[in-house]
Amino acid sequence: MQEEPAFITIPLQTFKDILQEVQSLKDQINALESRQNEDIERLALDIALDRQRISRLEKVKPQPLQRDRAEILRALIVANGGRMLAKEVRLKMHLDKVLFSQLLAKAEDIEIQSYRMD
Repeated sequence: MQEEPAFITIPLQTFKDILQEVQSLKDQINALESRQNEDIERLALDIALDRQRISRLEKVKPQPLQRDRAEILRALIVANGGRMLAKEVRLKMHLDKVLFSQLLAKAEDIEIQSYRMD
């Protein structure tokens, strides 16, 4: 048995009210979508700015103590005629091997040569 289509009759004003409500809902949806797109763009910009800030923070500048140590290292080398064994410098500066290696890595103007006794 096939069901016959049923028709519902409503007053014209009720129909117009329904259409107006549907249009109002469409307008609200469009406004929300627009706001969502603006929020996405703002968040993307915020993320980009945060990445730039993080990048600047990750660039480690030598701390005052590191600069002082680099100056002391240069002074020691100059005081000893421009050449000195790394072990002697490290011991005079009271630095462990790790700190001394880091100091040498930061001091770009100091040339490191291997020492070989013939």
